[in-house]
Amino acid sequence: MGHLLDRCSILDILEEAVVTRRAVAVELRSNQRFVDEVRDVVTENGEETAIFGTHEPIPVTDIHYVGRAEPVEPTYDGKIS
Repeated sequence: MGHLLDRCSILDILEEAVVTRRAVAVELRSNQRFVDEVRDVVTENGEETAIFGTHEPIPVTDIHYVGRAEPVEPTYDGKIS
């Protein structure tokens, strides 16, 4: 992990994971790491929070890194008319 992401990038990745229902790899600022599905991203009292399938809700500001849990397989599916 270890790539520097800003808050907007983290939100984009989390929201994409909600729509695609793909698991993400998460590293928190406390160095805790896990893989889970993102169920939703909500805003309460001006703070965005990620809702995960098997982990407690986590404020986006506590997330240091997030990315796809599995790499995207290169394919031409959908690109050839």
